[in-house]
Amino acid sequence: MAEVVQMSLKEADRYAVIQQVIERTMAQSDAALWLNISVRQVKRLVRAIRQDGAQGVVSKRWGVPSNRRISLSVRDRFVGLLREHYADFGPTLACEYLTAQHGYTGSAETLRGWMMEAGLWKAKRSQVRRVHSPRERRSRLGELVQIDGSPHAWFEDRAGKCCLIAFIDDATGELMQACFYPVESTNAYLHSLRCYVATHGRPLALYSDRHSIFTKHDPEDPVPTQFERAVGELNIESILAYSPQAKGRVERAFQTLQDRLVKAVRLARISTIEAANAWLPQYLAQHNARFKRVAADAANAHRAYEGDAQELARICAHHYERRLSKALTCQFMGCLLVILTQPDQPRYALRAKTIKVIEHLDDKLELLWGSEALPFKTFERHQHLSATRVADDKLLNARVDDVLAKEGLRLRKLQAKVASQNASRQSRSTARSGLSEESPVHAHQVHAPAVDN
Repeated sequence: MAEVVQMSLKEADRYAVIQQVIERTMAQSDAALWLNISVRQVKRLVRAIRQDGAQGVVSKRWGVPSNRRISLSVRDRFVGLLREHYADFGPTLACEYLTAQHGYTGSAETLRGWMMEAGLWKAKRSQVRRVHSPRERRSRLGELVQIDGSPHAWFEDRAGKCCLIAFIDDATGELMQACFYPVESTNAYLHSLRCYVATHGRPLALYSDRHSIFTKHDPEDPVPTQFERAVGELNIESILAYSPQAKGRVERAFQTLQDRLVKAVRLARISTIEAANAWLPQYLAQHNARFKRVAADAANAHRAYEGDAQELARICAHHYERRLSKALTCQFMGCLLVILTQPDQPRYALRAKTIKVIEHLDDKLELLWGSEALPFKTFERHQHLSATRVADDKLLNARVDDVLAKEGLRLRKLQAKVASQNASRQSRSTARSGLSEESPVHAHQVHAPAVDN
């Protein structure tokens, strides 16, 4: 049976050419030109093939570990760190953490091989994805900012689900603003908008989906949503997307954050929204350094906000209109609001006038007539009307969870009350049984007849 020799394609080509030299059908100089080697090297290969046959052109390094191979002790050390701290990390993210915190100097692909050998990673099969026509990025920072929220288990099992609201610049992919909130609500977006404008200024346009927070679906309803009104007062154009793919930059950013940010929060041992928001700027700086791109135009399209912080807070609040009665009162959320006047200034001109009720994000109320702030006093009349009963699909789960929590608290109090009553009833029963056991003896002692001596 003929011997099978394993060799590469390059070695097979060399063997075929040198075989022609040995058979004298090709000159050594022509073979050197064909193989792009020297004539001296051709002579060496001729001697090797005559001595060892086809094995003479095979590299002696086949099956021998590389001289640059990382030692097993180093590999075992880093695999141990992966098992202990980064078991659910991907190779690229694990490589970044090992390089920054544990002195790893290898590549992500080397780490990928180690993780696959250790069973910590499985190769992913490439999927055929639907191709969407790409849209060229905007040229300047602040021309277009994509906004969205992502309800997710950001703290894993250490706390309940919450929502991360992010503002992402289209030109650079930079995370300009991000903050955790209990739920995705109008208040959350208004607070994020206020923080963004106070920090970066006013962008030219905001790009969002068509949720009821951003627009009304009734074309005949001229009243804007609270977020639409605030954006309009800040002279920011609101643009709506017709599909998630249209605002793919923010959607893909959330996919990255749901992988990287969740693990970073875990390593930082954070389990509350307050602590996460205080730590988040530090992470955003690292994230932007890793993923931010350079804009085509270095100019900044943000416009400075000329007003003060109080005026900005007033814009990023809930605005309602109410009509004053002859007694200068109006109803709002189950409360009676009474305008306070001075004896020498009865303010009769305010009767039947329409005023603006501003409900700030901290539930503070403010009454405005034009630009004048009106002093007032609040009287609570209908407590059941103070809590809103309307909830959209983004708030529904949170409202049901609150109901479940209240019901659970009521049941626990009821169980504790029943247990206390049972314990009291048991103690009284025990006391009665003790008295009943002693009572016959006492009766015999009292009524026993006297014995004559």
